Amino acid sequence: MERRRFIKEAGMAALGVSIAPYLLRAGSLNAPTGSRIANHVVFCLFAGGIRDFESLQKKEGNLMPGLLKGNESISADISEGLDPLPTNSLPPLEQFGTLYSNFRYNSNKTIHYTAHASSIMGVYSNNTELMKPLNFPSVFEYYRKFSSPSKSAINAWWVSDQAGPFTYLNYSDFPGYGPAFGANMIQPTTFFSKVIQGGFDWSADQYEQISELQAFFNRHAKIDPKQLNRQQIENVLEDRVRIEQLILKLNRQFGNFDFSPWETGKSSNEDLATMYTATEIIKEFQPELLVVNMQHSDIGHSNFTKYCSNLRKADFALRQLWETIQSTPGMKDDTILIVAPEFGRNLQPNTLKDEFGRFAVDHTGDELSQKIFCLIAGPPSKVKQGLRIPEGGQTIDLVPTVLKILGVDVPPSFSTLTGRFLEEAFV
Repeated sequence: MERRRFIKEAGMAALGVSIAPYLLRAGSLNAPTGSRIANHVVFCLFAGGIRDFESLQKKEGNLMPGLLKGNESISADISEGLDPLPTNSLPPLEQFGTLYSNFRYNSNKTIHYTAHASSIMGVYSNNTELMKPLNFPSVFEYYRKFSSPSKSAINAWWVSDQAGPFTYLNYSDFPGYGPAFGANMIQPTTFFSKVIQGGFDWSADQYEQISELQAFFNRHAKIDPKQLNRQQIENVLEDRVRIEQLILKLNRQFGNFDFSPWETGKSSNEDLATMYTATEIIKEFQPELLVVNMQHSDIGHSNFTKYCSNLRKADFALRQLWETIQSTPGMKDDTILIVAPEFGRNLQPNTLKDEFGRFAVDHTGDELSQKIFCLIAGPPSKVKQGLRIPEGGQTIDLVPTVLKILGVDVPPSFSTLTGRFLEEAFV
């Protein structure tokens, strides 16, 4: 099949399925019971395993100028292997909030899905299973179950770098919760990487692979009604129309071979595509709760220089997210941005070298792989500015903090949360 025709005919199906698996019903069951700090929270899992050495300690120079203060030059051997990015002369995000410099993922089970689940459930769980709903409620379920009935499902979004098991970070099988309280989900990167960047050669065999890929997304997009106790899952009609319009817009953009998010050219990767999609959701819907992850620093297992390059790209994308928040009416001055890796990386390298002779680094649960950072940024009327807190805070504190910001009080009989509100970051 001719390539552009394939994208036109099959691309919409692939994008439409992967980009909006969950179209959820409007409203929720209970009115809010607490006062709000802000009306919007954007929570970014700066994922893939981000080691303290390359982030806060800047041992390769400041690879994250969009987030961290300091103009330390990047080391020569690393700079030679970094992909170019547009210049950013804006102040770092650290200036606009509170940075926890010794945040913790207090578990030696440094598996991406398990660590993501801890950040999204607000509880450590070593028996979280792949390809099954969470075993404790997600932040989306808490928000949608205990927020105002006037708020529709379009207010909650999960922008996932990966499908597969990451789909199930949306909701749990915990009694009283479930898919009816999940978020609208977008997973654009498979479409971006496989279709747009030429991951297939468009032969008959590859066409069959694409069909299988679509079938895979279909399996995860369709929820068994019996699993929902016959609750209907859909957005209200006017919201469905808006979602379809967003899908069409993204399809036109990603279907253009010359398109690169924020004019990053050949430096574009899946993290940039994921974050670009998140910014489009912000501009279109101004959601109250948006959770997004970036995963491609995980290449650190095999290529240290590309790990540093992807870390820099994720930092660049994060800065674009912040600028979008600040330029979007209804979000500016009323949004809290929370940024945290899911975990770090080991102190000792593995045995794999990249082309610069630099050893790769795994994450197998040692002390350094459990040490991360957390930034809470927002307007000065709500968040303490330019503050560093050297001790305190861990992954399971993120969900209670998100819920507190949005004024969601979960009755004890419905809560499995074990963390605390990170009150020291707020005015």
